[in-house]
Amino acid sequence: MKSQIRRSVKAIPRLIAEGHAKRHQKKGFQKYIDDAMTESNETIVSLCQARDLYSKDIDQEICEELIDTYDKASRQLFNLALAWDRFEPRRRRTFDDSSSATE
Repeated sequence: MKSQIRRSVKAIPRLIAEGHAKRHQKKGFQKYIDDAMTESNETIVSLCQARDLYSKDIDQEICEELIDTYDKASRQLFNLALAWDRFEPRRRRTFDDSSSATE
């Protein structure tokens, strides 16, 4: 269980970084954000299981703080995914678009 928590925790920022590199591809970035949210949710489930199964061996307060932290991260990633879905890239200005009113 420890190794699974370690893997899912480390995957979250890596997926966000990979997605950022593909931010010019709307669906490419979205996939990585969705995958990061999945890993964050997996971390929450693993922490809940560890808390419930090993309650005598785990600091319950720290475990609850971690669950809360990853819950917030999951919600932020969800909101980012929604915002990215609505994002419309700016149209690049060309030389022809910048015509001057005074000539």
